[in-house]
Amino acid sequence: MKAKFVVVGGFLGAGKTTALARLGRRIHDRGLKVGLITNDQAANLVDTGTLRVRGFRVEEVAGACFCCKFDDLAESAERLRLEERPDWLLGEPVGSCTDLVATVVRPLAKFYGDRYEVAPYSVLVDPERARQIVLEKGFGGFSSKVAYIFLKQLEEADLICLNKVDLLPPPKREEIRAALRREFPRARVVLTSGLTGEGFDEWVSLLEAGGPAGARIAEVDYDTYAEGEAELGWLNATLRVGSPRPFDPDRLVRDLVASVAESLRARGAEAAHLKIALETGGGAAVANFVGAASTPSLSQPLGRPASGGRLVVNARVHLDPQVLRGLVDKAIETTLASQGLTAEVEEATQFRPGRPVPIHRFSPTA
Repeated sequence: MKAKFVVVGGFLGAGKTTALARLGRRIHDRGLKVGLITNDQAANLVDTGTLRVRGFRVEEVAGACFCCKFDDLAESAERLRLEERPDWLLGEPVGSCTDLVATVVRPLAKFYGDRYEVAPYSVLVDPERARQIVLEKGFGGFSSKVAYIFLKQLEEADLICLNKVDLLPPPKREEIRAALRREFPRARVVLTSGLTGEGFDEWVSLLEAGGPAGARIAEVDYDTYAEGEAELGWLNATLRVGSPRPFDPDRLVRDLVASVAESLRARGAEAAHLKIALETGGGAAVANFVGAASTPSLSQPLGRPASGGRLVVNARVHLDPQVLRGLVDKAIETTLASQGLTAEVEEATQFRPGRPVPIHRFSPTA
């Protein structure tokens, strides 16, 4: 029997990891097996650890997006298929990537159709970004080239999930949904909340119903795409945190995210996404921040003291990566000192994403 392969895209900060965790749990609770594949431009991804802590088998494709590491994606899927025999495979591509129908969804269906039933391509969207870029025709605090990526993601979607609708009153939901329907009439628009599960019955039903997977290949200007991605500074870092006495990991990650967010606001630098996690032997505390219009939040509390752990920082900001690294280092230094904690850097990398060079790219007529 073929496994259902669900690729879920969407811009940084759309809530993909929370939504995929809930989707995976729903499938698991029906007695079915689930495997997940995460993706990032560099190793040490908060999302991978978060999903593993929740009990999922997770493979990670690091070093470039799925389209540029298609063979790694296929190998990860094959490992999961042979070792776990999942009924559903969920893939989460890098949030700054587009053209995924031509480079990932269609190639999966073409080359691995004997093993996987590729589901309609879903793109999750944050309502605030949708308001700024789709409804108000702005750039969401970024440049026109970054906004171009955001819009191209929506243009190629089979299903658009307007996510985090728990944060919106009904009139705002309908206003943004109407704008998405008007601008992207080929896609089905679903209201969802990864936090509460609202809309997931409809989303799962649409995924199960099948239909064309990647029905539309968008025309993408790779110069604009590459320049837009390169405007984002990327930082992935891990540190080993220690303490002479138990401390509150929820407070630590919340205060760290708030400190970095304050520094970014002072510089007028828009955050696409900032995630900080403290991973311990008993679980993980995770906090995040998704831009100037939002507030830092504790997305996954640990709820108990810890004596140490592995601190993982993922930041994607419209800012020079060296400057970003300096801001984050300063926030870590001052926050740890204020809480009587110490940390040793294990690994850190900061960079701008390189130009996408897909392994496969199908034409609109393929």
